[in-house]
Amino acid sequence: MKNKRLSSLQKLFVALVVTVFIVACSSVDCPLNNTVYANYQLVGPVTKLNDTLTISVARQGKDDSIVLNKDYNVESFSLPVSFSQDEDVLYFYTGLHKDTVWMQKTNRPHFESTDCGLNFFHTITGIRYTRHAIDSIAINHKEIDYDASRKHFNIFFKENRL
Repeated sequence: MKNKRLSSLQKLFVALVVTVFIVACSSVDCPLNNTVYANYQLVGPVTKLNDTLTISVARQGKDDSIVLNKDYNVESFSLPVSFSQDEDVLYFYTGLHKDTVWMQKTNRPHFESTDCGLNFFHTITGIRYTRHAIDSIAINHKEIDYDASRKHFNIFFKENRL
């Protein structure tokens, strides 16, 4: 009887150890690229910008923040997207021109696990812009998430900007 009871305790102990190992070995699959950027592609007659391009972002109650500084021969670029407001205001400086771009969006919290933290995905709902150097901007993909390969905006610059 004593051996039988010991055998039951041994089985319980083994089951407990196996359970602890299974729980301890669980892995969290946080994405390696867990930043969310809007990707812009130059299209149309100007597919490479031969001017310098500087882009700054207007921040509520703070100074503007430069997110792209004097880049040259630009064909595409990626910009961070805010999660604290429904509209991002971007200032594009090319050569002698300044354009303002207003990107309207919705912000959706995205939670995978406590190890990965909270992030925000976005759905683009509209875009407005001035037309000094920029001819037009077209929304290519509305959903902004971890997928860095998607081009969210096609941006057309004017050929004769001077």
